[in-house]
Amino acid sequence: MSGPPATRPIPTPFAPEDTSIVQWFAIWTRSRHERTVHDQLTERGIEAFLPTVTRWSRWKDRRKQVDWPLFPGYCFGRFAAADRLPVLKCSGVVSIVSFDGNLAPIPDETIEGIRTLVHSTLPYDPCPLLKTGSRVEVVHGPLKGITGILERKGSQARLILSVDLIGRGVSVQVDAADVREY
Repeated sequence: MSGPPATRPIPTPFAPEDTSIVQWFAIWTRSRHERTVHDQLTERGIEAFLPTVTRWSRWKDRRKQVDWPLFPGYCFGRFAAADRLPVLKCSGVVSIVSFDGNLAPIPDETIEGIRTLVHSTLPYDPCPLLKTGSRVEVVHGPLKGITGILERKGSQARLILSVDLIGRGVSVQVDAADVREY
């Protein structure tokens, strides 16, 4: 009598089947070490990508435009999972983003989409990835400190303020960048 038929694991985006395939990975860096990690990866011959957004920075005596990482604390690298050691040895690298012990590759289309946006003339800003229905707090603007439920109406984010006792609520349009998960 034989055991159950052997099943082959289904490849998922979070479990690369072949560790020799060159793919994009998110590299978690120490605070404010994104540029250092990017430069070290490039020096080691590893394709690296650090998307930035230009912002005005203010000091006591002057204002200047500075390129800030679009995703603070992260840099992207293209390498084979089996060749991760040179990446991990870069000064400022905390780890490579993984799930259940497997490096989590990022689809090429995602990186190309970000690269296209960064090189376009369209204005863009980072914003938190908030799920519809999550409880959020407004952190900027006239509603600062207010909490509610995030909803979407078309392409607009809406904050639902509810009065549970009477079963009623009110909805207001908010900028997704002005709220954070509560």
